[in-house]
Amino acid sequence: MLMPEAQIADQASGLRRIAQPKPVRVVAVTSGKGGVGKTNVSVNLAMAMANAGKDVLVMDADLGLANIDVMLGIQPAANLHDVISGKATLEEVIVEGPAGIKIIPAASGIQNMAELTPAQHAGVIHAFSELSFNVDVLLVDTAAGIADSVVSFSRAAQDVIVVVCDEPASITDAYALIKLLNREYGVFRFRVLANMAGSAQEAREVYEKITKVTDRFLDVALDYMGHVPRDDYLIKAVRKQRAVVEAFPRSRAATAFRNLAERVEKWPIPRAAGGHLEFFVERLVQGNLHDAEVMP
Repeated sequence: MLMPEAQIADQASGLRRIAQPKPVRVVAVTSGKGGVGKTNVSVNLAMAMANAGKDVLVMDADLGLANIDVMLGIQPAANLHDVISGKATLEEVIVEGPAGIKIIPAASGIQNMAELTPAQHAGVIHAFSELSFNVDVLLVDTAAGIADSVVSFSRAAQDVIVVVCDEPASITDAYALIKLLNREYGVFRFRVLANMAGSAQEAREVYEKITKVTDRFLDVALDYMGHVPRDDYLIKAVRKQRAVVEAFPRSRAATAFRNLAERVEKWPIPRAAGGHLEFFVERLVQGNLHDAEVMP
């Protein structure tokens, strides 16, 4: 029997009351197109933050094509689909990665969050609220593009990192994603990260190419997060199925990720967004329920 939306809301309110105050930074890492190194950014940023003493949980939110486990050479026995279907708890599917990061693996062929039933939504809220370990940062590695799941996770997160590289298609698609999230869903602030940059100047020029268009046509605030240099050691790390932060800690790319992690730590945590993981999932659920109501 499916649960009515009012009951789900009451349930979420109850979770808020019993949860211990634990501010959690929720960051979505996304991109307008594939092939720009988004997942590499997610994994290395997570490890850099973990090495700095943070408890980091990484969610593979590419619900159609999981790749974090492949990148790190991990073979999870279960995944988020098993949680949604009731076959496993969230803690049972979480695997520990290098540097102590915890990973929620996804799987190919999983339903988008927008397609889940109200009962399944309530189950996901429960799953996040019942985690027994501390979490300082939740990094959500979304799919690339403007799929429903990308929109859902991006609008629910506190901060959105848009990964872009110096290619016309990457810049154009990044603008399209920002435009959609801003005009259709009211997302106002974005952090732009230039990846695989030939130089600091080239990275800044990529950012300026995007802001030149957004300043003219959109009401958004773009923050330049920084850049990750083009580095052969990063390619070597990928081939080894390891993060460059771990495999080649003295490389230019690894140094860049550590600097980026320090910047993220200085970002304020928006109190209005809530301080617990179930707030993130509740926002995810409420957004999708609203979308379902307005659909013709």
